[in-house]
Amino acid sequence: MKFYLDKIQKAVLKNIEFFILFSLVTFAILSTHIYNLNKEQTVRNLISVTENLYFQKNLEHIISNLEPKYKTIQHIVSKGESLNSILKTYQVSNEEIKKVNTTLSKIQKTNKLKINQMIKLTIDQSKDKKVIYLLYPISKTKKIEISRNLEKNEFKKKEIITNLNKRIVVKEGRITHSLYKTAENLKIPINLIVEFARIYGFQVDFQRDIRKNDSFQIMYEVFEDDNKNIFETGNIIFADLILRDQSNALYYYKEKKNEGHYDINGKSIKKALMKTPINGARLSSSFGMRKHPIDGFNKMHRGTDFAAPKGTPIMASGDGVIIRARWCGGGGNCIKIKHNSTYSTVYAHMSKFASGMKVGRRVKQGQVIGYVGSTGKSTGPHLHYEVIENGKRINSQTLKLPSGKVLKGKNRKLFEINRIKLDVLKSELILGLK
Repeated sequence: MKFYLDKIQKAVLKNIEFFILFSLVTFAILSTHIYNLNKEQTVRNLISVTENLYFQKNLEHIISNLEPKYKTIQHIVSKGESLNSILKTYQVSNEEIKKVNTTLSKIQKTNKLKINQMIKLTIDQSKDKKVIYLLYPISKTKKIEISRNLEKNEFKKKEIITNLNKRIVVKEGRITHSLYKTAENLKIPINLIVEFARIYGFQVDFQRDIRKNDSFQIMYEVFEDDNKNIFETGNIIFADLILRDQSNALYYYKEKKNEGHYDINGKSIKKALMKTPINGARLSSSFGMRKHPIDGFNKMHRGTDFAAPKGTPIMASGDGVIIRARWCGGGGNCIKIKHNSTYSTVYAHMSKFASGMKVGRRVKQGQVIGYVGSTGKSTGPHLHYEVIENGKRINSQTLKLPSGKVLKGKNRKLFEINRIKLDVLKSELILGLK
């Protein structure tokens, strides 16, 4: 027996490395097996827990509480949107929308929302979504604010009015390329550039009368808050377009029955018809015989063509009533205005009509009635403009327009006082004294 034990001991000692390796492999196999059994049990336990209804409810509650209870939104109004549709977008209930509208209407009738207005609101994102706060714009200077009293569950409301201060601004510039570009570089608001051109449109052809290095001055009102933010612009109270060193100064006179712009002699700049009903356009085809660009033969052109980019505003050249606003065959979209018993005007090839332009609508001189296009028989965007005198088409560019009215008596004296004050104010602003 001892002999065998000695033999085994010698064999083990001789193969000690093999036995150690064998032992390690056996231990690793057993450990892996035990680990896999435990892992399978752990996975089964985990699946059992996640399928448990109580666990699912608790998990849902925890996740829902990770989102903030109140969501603040700044919504920019898009075309066609209403307050109701905006609130529905954020899943506010019909009952809650009704409460909001009732609260707003108690303060003032709400206006239709305009594109790019901002609606500010805070919503409680609980199960029943409630409006906590809403800021609703009525105008540039007036807003309605409603906020929810959480204890009483009712809205508090108030009006917010921004107090505006009037300031007079004067700008002057030398025309290097175009009046529009020069004025834009001086940061003159676009609506005032258009108004400046409209005022002088009664006597100036902006394509042919303006030369390089002509100059202008403009003095106008702006209304701003206490932080100097401009909310809106007012009237042009003085303007001067200096053409080839000749001044064409105009002064604003605000007496109701005679409101408007007058020259230094108290004569109104407003005439029966504007010389051109479009600003910044190029005279592309004058009145008279010509070879028709589409028909290809010579025929009488009984109007004046002004080439301009598509979408350029077209103005009514005088006060009157629209007697045609429809498709006019070769003239495309066209409008005809009857100004008085003598004169009518036609505007053709429009891309579209301005809002509200229809037969029977009364329009004012300088009011936008449509936009340049290339509808009907047309080779490119332009306005075909006709002036009709006693039923006969005439050349609008050679038409002798009746002069505007002249202020007399008391109005003339008041105008002179106003004119002197504006000249003094302009000088003070240019010299930096005000």
